[in-house]
Amino acid sequence: MADPAVSFVVPAKDEADYLPDALDSLRRQRTDRAFEVLVVDGDSDDATPEIAREYGATLVDQPDPDFADAGLADGGRRHSAIADARHRGAARASGDWLAFVDADTTVRADYLDAMLGFARAEGLAAASSRCRLVGPARATVMEATINRVFPRLRRPILPGFNLFVHREAYHAVGGFPDVPNEDTAFSRKLGREYATGYHPDALVETSARRIAASGLTGTLVHYLRLDYHRLRADY
Repeated sequence: MADPAVSFVVPAKDEADYLPDALDSLRRQRTDRAFEVLVVDGDSDDATPEIAREYGATLVDQPDPDFADAGLADGGRRHSAIADARHRGAARASGDWLAFVDADTTVRADYLDAMLGFARAEGLAAASSRCRLVGPARATVMEATINRVFPRLRRPILPGFNLFVHREAYHAVGGFPDVPNEDTAFSRKLGREYATGYHPDALVETSARRIAASGLTGTLVHYLRLDYHRLRADY
């Protein structure tokens, strides 16, 4: 296979219920460009590794079993395992561009070409796009925040479940920092040095399972706590 233009990096731990749809959406990309898919397995207890292999993805091991979000039980001192997973995937990636997609996220068949064309045309080092949160109706509040607020910030927040970034820029700023709300921290750090933005037409779908489990208020409190610890870490 020719050297890939894009490397999809998918962090996953015990994601057997969601991962097939995510990988199927990547496999169905309508593009003439070469690309690769890397699944970073966080020591799963289910069939996540087997599913990754079944879909032809490169499996990257993440031996740390603690894949939970940072900043919950220990006041933000625990390392962010998902940031570590993304780092491991980026380190193994061969593409000029890195596309970080979560295991419960699906993309349209034109995603690769749309995001690559947009980033190049606009002179961006990184981009995200519109999203649809699949789940309870109350998730529309979070969806509207991502779609209408994040792109208008001076340094747009690029959610980790849908982040397209040039590999050189990613490594130049050190990748996702090991802090709570690592994607917000990364977006702000990257935005200080490089142009970033949102594709207005590309669309991905991602699960609103946290909102379904914790409610909108509980989810907002969760992310506010993470952001508090991010700010305390000077990000």
